[in-house]
Amino acid sequence: MPTLFSRIINKEIPATIVYQDEQVTAFKDINPAAPIHILIVPNVEIASTNDVQPDQEQMLGHLFTVAKQVAQEQGIAATGYRLIINNGSDAGQEVFHLHMHLVGGRKLGPMLMKKD
Repeated sequence: MPTLFSRIINKEIPATIVYQDEQVTAFKDINPAAPIHILIVPNVEIASTNDVQPDQEQMLGHLFTVAKQVAQEQGIAATGYRLIINNGSDAGQEVFHLHMHLVGGRKLGPMLMKKD
């Protein structure tokens, strides 16, 4: 069964796509955590970083060059942004299709909150 993200990539589900090529798709998060919150996903289904294969290295590197381009287009490259990849349920991964969150547009604060 295709993932939610695969259905967005294939335009079966509406989304605000900001970038798409033969390898990756970037679209606005429907529940943004910051003024700019874009998901960048491989067009091929990879459940998590634990499932990455050596022949996917080039495509995964492409995620970062697309992130740079999207950050520039969104006007946050100069002020800063965060790239986040969650792996597994303890890390907060909700959709098991590898994806990178690009967040910015305001000061983001600490990356993790300390818990006693």
